[in-house]
Amino acid sequence: MQTNGNNSNLIKILVIDDEKAIRKSFVFYFEDAGHQVFEAANGRDGLDIFERVKPHIVFTDLRMPVMDGYEFLRQAYVMRPETPIIVVSGIGVVADAIKAVKLGAWDFITKPLHAMGELDVVVKRAIEAIELRREVSALREQLLEVELGNEPAFRAIVTSDEKMVRIFHYLEAVAPTAQPLLITGETGTGKELVARAAHDVSRRKGAFIAVNVSGVDDNVFSDTLFGHVRGAFTGADRHREGMIAQAEAGTLFLDEIGDLGNASQVKLLRLIQEKEYMPLGADKSQATTCRIIAATNRDLRKMVDSGDFRQDLYYRLNGHHVHIPPLRERKGDLGLLLEHFVEEAAQSMEKKTPPIPPELGRYLESYDFPGNVRELKSMVYDAVALNSRGALCKDAFVSKMGKGGTCEQHEHEYTYPVVSSDGNDERLPTLKEAEDELIRRAMQRAGGNQGVAARYLGITRQGLNKILNRDKTLLTGK
Repeated sequence: MQTNGNNSNLIKILVIDDEKAIRKSFVFYFEDAGHQVFEAANGRDGLDIFERVKPHIVFTDLRMPVMDGYEFLRQAYVMRPETPIIVVSGIGVVADAIKAVKLGAWDFITKPLHAMGELDVVVKRAIEAIELRREVSALREQLLEVELGNEPAFRAIVTSDEKMVRIFHYLEAVAPTAQPLLITGETGTGKELVARAAHDVSRRKGAFIAVNVSGVDDNVFSDTLFGHVRGAFTGADRHREGMIAQAEAGTLFLDEIGDLGNASQVKLLRLIQEKEYMPLGADKSQATTCRIIAATNRDLRKMVDSGDFRQDLYYRLNGHHVHIPPLRERKGDLGLLLEHFVEEAAQSMEKKTPPIPPELGRYLESYDFPGNVRELKSMVYDAVALNSRGALCKDAFVSKMGKGGTCEQHEHEYTYPVVSSDGNDERLPTLKEAEDELIRRAMQRAGGNQGVAARYLGITRQGLNKILNRDKTLLTGK
């Protein structure tokens, strides 16, 4: 029951009781569960250990020599009020329980315990409270931070958008926790990139393992995630390790979680709740410390209301939640993304990076990009593949946006810059072509206003009007 695979997050438990047999039973049980346990025979010794090792959880008796549990509670609560202190005392002492709670006790359990397993519920609740406090503290610190603490983890996500940067800060704040993370957003917004960044910033020792669960039936889901032992079913002639085992101490990313069938939802819920799973054909469950990150483009809240998704699983997955805004809500990123994908595409095709026509950005800004960043990337790669010389063809994008147009219609307009910057273009434009191009751009920027366009060009409105009368096609700036 460690919070994750990092030993720095090992749960430290202090047990204070004057009965050695009771202390040892707690020690053996919690050490078997993977915790670090300290013990004391009275409140005075317990307080010394409490101050020195700063345990995450304390179990204490009330009636002890030297210093009783009440006095320990008083002093410990003043020192570290956030530490859950669970009082363990005899049956039928309601007054003791009330007094202990008033002094700051987090919970109260009676002894003798019918089964040591009862402690699991108490410890799990305490661990959740500890993690919640850590996250609140980290979020508070992140809100005060201007710079990201681990910027390299987010370099694969090209953005300067304020909403995206806030998401990065949030991911840094919740990185240490083992609680699941739910990532929502439309198709093509980059949910897997965000999941990988969340894994990288967590610095978990294990691998990032991605599984798309869309269209996977329950048997395939179980075998894929849990694996199987030899002889588990016909054809299982050897042991097969599942994805959970591969993600041990790392991150298991489940994409398209909204498409998961009901039977598989039940198995995933048990995995998250119990932190254990059973390979197909095995007779013993296995523990796991992997963190679950899930993503979907569907509205899980509506699916819960309609009965298509389990409510308990939804709340478990929604331990932390980020929603990736669509590209139409972060148009300021278009220029960055365009330059990034043009350079990336050119390198992948071993081509010279083509210039980007200035007017292309304005065309893209008028489009909603239903396929989001993925659609823009596809457009760019297609345009670079078609490009043979000079600047990118605007019409290669316009045709993809359903607005018609062909590169051939404006060959001279988009195959060279108006003025060569490096002298390596295959040909220079003629003076007439350069003049027409400048006028088109001025009319575009002016929104068709001839007076404003004339000021851009440094000529009189009458002079511009004469040129436009000679060539009516320049009036629209297209």
